[in-house]
Order: sequence, then C-alpha cells, then structure tokens
Amino acid sequence: MTQFRFCKPTEMSRGEFVAHFADVYEHSPWVAEAVFEEGLNAEDDHIENLHLKMASTLLNANQEKQLALINAHPDLAGRAAINGELTAASTSEQAGAGIDQCSEEEFAKFTTYNNSYKSRFNFPFIMAVKGANRYQILESFEMRLGNDSETEFATAIKEINKIALFRLRDM
Repeated sequence: MTQFRFCKPTEMSRGEFVAHFADVYEHSPWVAEAVFEEGLNAEDDHIENLHLKMASTLLNANQEKQLALINAHPDLAGRAAINGELTAASTSEQAGAGIDQCSEEEFAKFTTYNNSYKSRFNFPFIMAVKGANRYQILESFEMRLGNDSETEFATAIKEINKIALFRLRDM
C-alpha cells in the first residue's frame, strides 16, 4: 500500500479534504464529499484504499450523476485545451500524451473524432491518457467509435476511475 506523499486524509477537516480531493474526479467535488461523509479510517491514508472508496462512490451513483461527471471532462485536444481552460491535471495529462504537439492534420483528426463521438454517444470521449501517446489515443477513438452506447458509458466510467487513480498517485 502506498501512502500519500503530501497529505494525510484522515487528519484533514471536511473542508480541507474536499478542497484537496475535489478535482480528482473532474469538476465533481461530490465524490470527495460523499467519501468524507462515509467516514475515513487509517487505511484511507493509503492511495489504493482511498481510490477504492472514491471509485465505489462513482460506481454506486445514479446514472444522471455519472453522466454529469462524464460531461465534466474536456475533449482531448479540444477547444478548452486550445483556450487554456483545462484543469491543471487535465493540462498535464494531455501534454504528457503529446496532444499539445499535434500537427494540423492530427488536430483535425482529433476534432473530427471528438465531434463524431459526441454525436454518436452524447458525451465526450474519455480515456486515461497517462502513459499513452497521441497515436494510441487516435487509435482508441477509431476502435471505440464502433461500440454501442452502453459499452461506451461503462468504458467512460472505467477510464474516469483510472484517471482518478493516476491523480491520487500524484498527490
């Protein structure tokens, strides 16, 4: 089990906890709020344990809350990235995957795939991009565009939980 480097969740007040973990799930502080309200124990000072609690909170939420969280995520290489409107974590994750170095042709491909995906599924394409590169991301777009809505909704939730784990490991 891995302990947090810069904090000890069980020693935080509700306000501190929510402020610190609010954007682990993109613009969705309700996840951190629910986990705190459920109660913390010594095991929650370990990243993997706290992640399990947070992931369970998302998995047990109603579909409306899950969809709102999915929709809180920005498009990969989208308008928010270009305008500098991403959270610090999203900016870092997209840059780490080389999305900020796209050629005009690659950027156009991302735009086309983002638009096609949202048109087909009514929510943005979600992928935990840490450790991936822009070519792998474009390949995933191509493959996942052929999936059904139910599969993509479940995949988005799974990818969001991966993103959360990466973010917790950086804390």
